[in-house]
Amino acid sequence: MAQQESTAHRPVLLRPCIEGLALRPDSVIVDGTFGRGGHSAAILQALGPAGRLVALDRDPDAIAVGAQWKDSRFSVHRARFSQVGEVLDALGIGAVDGVLLDLGVSSPQLDDAARGFSFRADGPLDMRMDPDHGISARAWLEQADEQDIARALRDYGDERFAVPIAKAIAARFRRDGPNALAGTLELAALVAGVVRRRQTRAEVGKDPATRTFQALRILVNQELEELPLVLEQATQRLRPAGRLVVMAFHSLEDRLVKQFMAREAGAHAPRDPITGAAVPLSQPRLRLIDRILPDEAEIAANPRARSVVLRIAERC
Repeated sequence: MAQQESTAHRPVLLRPCIEGLALRPDSVIVDGTFGRGGHSAAILQALGPAGRLVALDRDPDAIAVGAQWKDSRFSVHRARFSQVGEVLDALGIGAVDGVLLDLGVSSPQLDDAARGFSFRADGPLDMRMDPDHGISARAWLEQADEQDIARALRDYGDERFAVPIAKAIAARFRRDGPNALAGTLELAALVAGVVRRRQTRAEVGKDPATRTFQALRILVNQELEELPLVLEQATQRLRPAGRLVVMAFHSLEDRLVKQFMAREAGAHAPRDPITGAAVPLSQPRLRLIDRILPDEAEIAANPRARSVVLRIAERC
């Protein structure tokens, strides 16, 4: 059963997500990030015999879990966000009633040191959500120059010390060559050595490697390039009254989601040159429904929920 397969991973904001999708027994839903199936299992419980759930993930471990599910209403596909339209076309599905996107890295990916996402356990410096495609974080760092590294840390991690960290990374490769930064803990220690010399007392608390690891993960997986593509394709595919439900875990993602939904709802419409009043879009595609933050109980039960922002919009 799907419910049994998903017990190892606690899905974030499960009830608000399911309620946000406004499911009917015959709904056709896309779960854009299957993970270990926590949200998908709950969706299937809410659907009737005529319902359908299409799940996507680029992580082969996630696909292996989904492949074990035996439910005629469910299918799982190894694909990136930007391929959601292709997957639906291949299945002969023109329109859907809801799309759920759980952005960022999943708990199983963080917990498996061999995937290279964690700075708390040693593993290869990889960070690819799909380890069979693309370039690893270490390979990118080895071929990038200081300016590229600093730009990535600043743009994708909002790292104040991007320049000195980039200098330290480049110096490590010059010193150790092919033996440099073989593991995650070596990079974490290098970054900590740079940051802690510059932190004020008020800034001590969050692990100093947090922003660097976030930046490299986003870059390697092209997350900020993929997100606008899936938001557009999802909106195109939604039936009237269909729901777009998106969870973001850092400000860069949430800003893109917020701006997309606001623009499609007409919030950024041009203004009348005389009155200054906003001129509403003739045909806005979305209607803003809700913005939900985790409460204390959610954070206590699942600490990784502390930074999540859930946004819900409906197709006009």
